[in-house]
Amino acid sequence: MDSHAPPPGPSNATAVEDEPSVGNYFVANYPPFSVWKPEFVSQFEAALERPPAPGAPLGIYLHIPFCRKRCHFCYYRVYTDRDASEIRAYVDALLQELRLYAGRPFIGGRKPAFVYFGGGTPSYLSVEQLRALAEGMKDLLPWDAAEEITFEAEPGTLTEHKLRALGALGVTRLSLGVENFDDHVLEINGRAHHSKEIHRAYGFAREVGFPQINIDLIAGMLEETDANWRSTVRQTIDLEPDSVTIYQMEIPFNTTIYRRMKEEGKLEAPVADWDTKRRWTDEAFRELESAGYTVASAYTAVKDPSRTRFVYRDRLWAGADLLALGVSSFGIIHGTHYQNEHDSGPYLARLREGKLPVYRALTPTAEERLVRELVLQLKLGRVSQRYFEQKFGADIRERFAEPIESLAQRGMLAVDGDRIALSRAGLLRVDSLLHEFFLPEHRKARYS
Repeated sequence: MDSHAPPPGPSNATAVEDEPSVGNYFVANYPPFSVWKPEFVSQFEAALERPPAPGAPLGIYLHIPFCRKRCHFCYYRVYTDRDASEIRAYVDALLQELRLYAGRPFIGGRKPAFVYFGGGTPSYLSVEQLRALAEGMKDLLPWDAAEEITFEAEPGTLTEHKLRALGALGVTRLSLGVENFDDHVLEINGRAHHSKEIHRAYGFAREVGFPQINIDLIAGMLEETDANWRSTVRQTIDLEPDSVTIYQMEIPFNTTIYRRMKEEGKLEAPVADWDTKRRWTDEAFRELESAGYTVASAYTAVKDPSRTRFVYRDRLWAGADLLALGVSSFGIIHGTHYQNEHDSGPYLARLREGKLPVYRALTPTAEERLVRELVLQLKLGRVSQRYFEQKFGADIRERFAEPIESLAQRGMLAVDGDRIALSRAGLLRVDSLLHEFFLPEHRKARYS
């Protein structure tokens, strides 16, 4: 769930706020993916030929699209039927893709400030495959300047041997896709792991000594109850992870749950409604705060804010260049957004031809870039007027006076000098509020 690849199928701009309906709720980027077009790929190609802006950080994202099982709520591009030779071919393709980029002017001698392995299930790869991928990447763009190497993992795919290999490769933040601790809830939602594997993997990870271990949870999974949620939060706190991310369950159209709904003629998704999911997330945040954690965004609580960071998130939301590798992944170079081919066949075919596998792109206007950073940074719970004035020459209190006033009247945010801060109520539903800051032409647009 800490993943980056957008849903490949069509979806609404936002889900209905109070009912457990179908559609995308989480806002991952702006402008919406539906306005990115193949005819704009030439803009991306031109961006590759320009040297980097002074001080612009560079990150790398890799999409590893392999899983043991497809979760019933999953909307990412994943494959559950690939053998070892096909996986190795994909690893080779990732390195070929990076090789095509490594000498381009936009790199400009930069080394990545952060690297993110997302999925899918990056930990599905064998130790040998992971070593080949990581070492090949380092040969092309060394990681010695990286502040953070994040690696998503499914507990059932982790062994002590694999975790020690990840530590040796330089992983600094291990993100465990726990989601829930109840075996029945895990099974009925299509998760591949069980509770005993969570505890085993977490214990090994602590022995290895990763600087940051993150636990992902989902509020509102199929057949989740008040009692189960409280137990999941309590067991999470007992493990004392460095950070916890909590996502509220959504049902995009291209999920197993939606297909079942369609077959059965159901209009409402069989998961908790938004009020319940928000209440559960709030309860979890309060329990975490009682245990000494600090709520650091709409989705995260951290044990020690002085040493626990999310470099990937913070740099990306502030306009960093992101070199995205892999099927369906999306990145941004010199302000131009792009997405790769969203199926493995075309993706691999383009690379075999020695071509970049970019499918669509978009170069946002200055106003769209302003909106993008504002809506993404609002997810942190507060933004600085001074930041936007210095970077964009804009007074966001004046430019967005209407939505700010509307949300303030509803108790969702408050303006205090330089700061615009969301209330807890606003933070819990931030993704549904962000559309009020969108430009008019994007408020009704399909998300992807």
